[in-house]
Amino acid sequence: MLSGMSVEQHYLAGLDLAGRRVVVVGGGTVAQRRLPRLVRSGASVEVVSPEVTPSVQAMADAGEVTWHRRPYRDGDLADAWYVLCCTSVTEVNAAVAAEAERVRVFCVRADAGIAGSAVTPATGDHDGLLVGVLAQGDHQRSAAVRDGLLDALREGRASAQDRQPAGVALVGGGPGDPELITVRGRRLLARADVVVADRLGPRDLLDELPPNVLVIDAAKIPYGRAASQDAINEALVEHAKAGRFVVRLKGGDPYLFGRGFEELIACAKAGVPVTVVPGVTSAFAVPAVADVPVTHRGVAHEVVVVSGHIVPDDPASLTDWSALARLTGTIVLMMGVEKLARFTDALIAGGRPASTPVAVVQEGTTHAQRVLRSTLDAVAADVEAQGFRPPAVTVIGPVAGMVGELA
Repeated sequence: MLSGMSVEQHYLAGLDLAGRRVVVVGGGTVAQRRLPRLVRSGASVEVVSPEVTPSVQAMADAGEVTWHRRPYRDGDLADAWYVLCCTSVTEVNAAVAAEAERVRVFCVRADAGIAGSAVTPATGDHDGLLVGVLAQGDHQRSAAVRDGLLDALREGRASAQDRQPAGVALVGGGPGDPELITVRGRRLLARADVVVADRLGPRDLLDELPPNVLVIDAAKIPYGRAASQDAINEALVEHAKAGRFVVRLKGGDPYLFGRGFEELIACAKAGVPVTVVPGVTSAFAVPAVADVPVTHRGVAHEVVVVSGHIVPDDPASLTDWSALARLTGTIVLMMGVEKLARFTDALIAGGRPASTPVAVVQEGTTHAQRVLRSTLDAVAADVEAQGFRPPAVTVIGPVAGMVGELA
């Protein structure tokens, strides 16, 4: 932990509040920010306030905190181990702090940090660490230092442990923009000894890896050169068995048409420990950045994500395209842009109106993003005419035409 320099520095200590009574006076937005970490600590939290925010009300309804629906009164701090003054009334906070002083309970004043007997540090979690920063009541400085330290830890610029144990992490890299990988995914990537990367993963992140990291290209280019799944599985197992930490960096989410579970099975059979890190799926994120909500109140009550890897009349297809055609909501078609006419024809034949709006987003969230808006009967020809190619996400349904609402 860090502490700001001062003549009289605060003394930082970790409080074990599990099962101990903690009183929070006030139920507004300040209390709302403080309560989750207190609840997570296992404290027996009691909120004293005539009114609370909806979020605090929900915590009380769920039994996470006890809410005394009344103003603070002298004696409320009896048997408390820790007190937080979170009201917007200075006189109330001062009275709470005065009682806390009398009964010898440490007290935090949210309205005047240095006026209480304790100060809440700017805190954050990283890989089992609780990082706290104090700057003698300068909350903005504390938060800025905390954020810088956490960013350094998450991005691998500062180390929280010597080495990640051998094993495999299946990391969903998101739809393409390197900033859309999860915090946990980026942290594990920074610890990798070996990275097995897909073509559709966030490629810019590979440039940040140290030169000693082995990067294996597992690109699966549709209808072209590809690394077999068996070879990928063998690489994961081989390197993990050799004592290395392997990150399997995949585009989108590992389990949404990403064959992630196949890789998990292979590792499990070989006795290799695996960590699964979900990713932001391109099925929903790519339409979102193109102003296409996959659901919208009163417009779509269902959304179906379907693979376009196999065309509708193929005997190997597991999809009931006639059933999809009868739906009125949203269909998100993945990996279907090169044979789009086969899918649109099947939907029209099954009863979907030819005028149904369609949006196609190529390389969504990246600098090369392109968006095409059309209708079910015309989109295949439009895609061909405009040279759209994989990777692309196709959204079929009324939501694809809602961009006009933004005008």
